[in-house]
Parts: sequence; structure tokens; C-alpha cells
Amino acid sequence: MHLAHLRLRDFRNYARLDVDFPQGFNVLRGDNAQGKTNILEAIYLMATLRSFRGVGGAQMIRHGQKGYFVGGQVVAADPHEIKMYWSASERRLTLDGQPVRKLTDYLGTLRVVVFCTEDLQLIKGTARIRRRFLDLLLSQTHPGYLPLLQRYTTSVRSRNALLKQRVVDEMAVDGFTRELVRLGTELAGFRRELVPGIVPLARQAYQRIASGSEELRLEYQPSIKKDFAVELAQSKARERTYRTTLIGPHRDDLLFLLNDRSAAQYGSEGQKRSLAIALKMTQAEYLANLHGSLPILLIDDVMGELDARRRSGLLPLLQRSHETRGQVFLTCTDENWPQELARDLHRWEVRAGTLQAIK
Repeated sequence: MHLAHLRLRDFRNYARLDVDFPQGFNVLRGDNAQGKTNILEAIYLMATLRSFRGVGGAQMIRHGQKGYFVGGQVVAADPHEIKMYWSASERRLTLDGQPVRKLTDYLGTLRVVVFCTEDLQLIKGTARIRRRFLDLLLSQTHPGYLPLLQRYTTSVRSRNALLKQRVVDEMAVDGFTRELVRLGTELAGFRRELVPGIVPLARQAYQRIASGSEELRLEYQPSIKKDFAVELAQSKARERTYRTTLIGPHRDDLLFLLNDRSAAQYGSEGQKRSLAIALKMTQAEYLANLHGSLPILLIDDVMGELDARRRSGLLPLLQRSHETRGQVFLTCTDENWPQELARDLHRWEVRAGTLQAIK
């Protein structure tokens, strides 16, 4: 799988861009704030329908314009053409010229994994970020997972809205409670099944990246201990006090332990950075094992921030992509140019919202 063509209109600092990308390594070089990361963001947006920067659609519109357009041609076993338009009043998403009615028909058309500085929040940030890591991986591997997650999220919001009313409609709450239990139990089951499957990959990736000999352990921490319905009933009084749903998969977490100690609490900055990179390597390897080929790798200024050992630990994944005719997009400046990538490269210069091939 690779992205053969990218088209942008009024996206970030790109007024207009049409570019053909070859397979292999595409290196986007340029000074800061020229638009390198915006290219990666557009590719990620086509794959996941969200920005890895955690912003909404309005922030991705070029200044002074009403909306943005992102499109691309994907070469895979079945080639596809993607077109998406976003404005405050209109959203369109088409696949091969047909409107996308169900996300299950779209997700997986383009598979990507992004490596970026924000990945450190997987370790240091809130549980919501770690849940998103699990949810994204499951959405890319199980077509029915994202619709299930959306229905569960809608149920939680509706139930919370009822709990916030001055006079709580108990019958209405009970109706959403039954829906919550049904959807939440299925959701938690997916997560419980996923975590043991990624643990060996995460351990291997961490040992490859880290300079120490710590043993890595991943521990799924579900909010539901035994029976969702029983625990919801037991939390009824607290729910009425806090006016929100206190138990369910929306409160789950994923714990990272190094030698049985919390990496978030006791790990050094180097250990946290190594673990964050190892988790993204795990994501890429897991998708490759499932689909038979690596996803497109988007590496945003990460190589320049790593020491020699961590860079060498990441290189085997890049080498595997190279050997299997995968595709990598890597951003850098002249100052942090990774000398280890002295192989066949397609170099691009990014300057003020323009992209030009370097011969």
C-alpha cells in the first residue's frame, strides 16, 4: 500500500498542492514552520478522519478561507481515490466517487502509523490518550469497532445529560443503562483481547530501543471489575452526587510498567521517550502481521531528537519497510538530518507551503 498522489486545497498553509509520491522513503526537508508536518497531517487525516495534533477541522483551514479539501490516490490490492471537504457548514467524504455512508466501508482504505513528539503523552498524559491508542488500533483491525465505540459514547453522553437534570428521569436513565451495559461489555471485550496480543511486540520493540535492561509489562486496567450492570447499580448514589457515569470503558486505562514500577511515575525522560517510540513500533508491527504489509509510516521530526541507540533501534522497522516496498514520509531540517538514511531516498524541499522535488 502506498499513497501515489496527494491533492490539497486551502489546507493549513497550502493554498494549492498536487504532488505524486513514489514508494520508498520520502524525506521532507525544510526549516521550521514551512509546512512539513502539514503534509503528514493531511495523510493521517485521510486514514483516520482526524488530526494527530488533536485539533478540529476549523484549525486546518487556511487563514481567510471557508473550508479545506484533501484528496489522494491509494495504490493497494484495490486502488482507491479519496476526496474529503470540510467547512463549518458542509462535510463531504467520498471513496471512488461514491459518498461514504458507513465508516466501516471506509476505514482501512489507507493505513498509517505516525511517530511524533506528541507520542510522549501516551506515557505522561491522561488515560484518555491511552484509550485512544487502543481504540485506533482496534478501529484499524476490526471494521465494527469504531461504530460500536461511537454508539457507546453517544449512550454515555445521553445518560450523563439525564443525570445532570434537576429532577432525574429514572426510567430514561435505566433505558440508557441497559444500552450502556450491552455496548460497554462488548467494547471491553475487544480491548481485553487486544492487549495480550501486542505485549510481545511491545517488549521486543522496547528492548530494541532502550539502553537499559528493564522488563516491560502492559496491564489493561478496566473500569469494570466483574459485572458492569451490578457495578453501575452499586455506584448509583455516587452518580447522583457527581451527576455523571462513573463506571465503564470510558474510564479504562492502560498501565505501562518497567520492572513492575509505573513508567509514568518512576521512569526517566529517556525511558518514557523509548517506551513511546516502542509503542508506535508495536502499532506498525501489529498492523503488518494482521494485513501482511506495513502501514505507511509518518515520522515527524522524531529522528533528530533521538540519540544514536534509539535511532538504531528504529532503523530495522524502516529497513523492513524499504525491503517490502513500503512507504515512509519523514520530516527533518538540515540540522537534524539522519545520516543513517543514506539509502535510495526521494528528497523534497518544503518552503512556505510549497513542495518541490530535489534532484
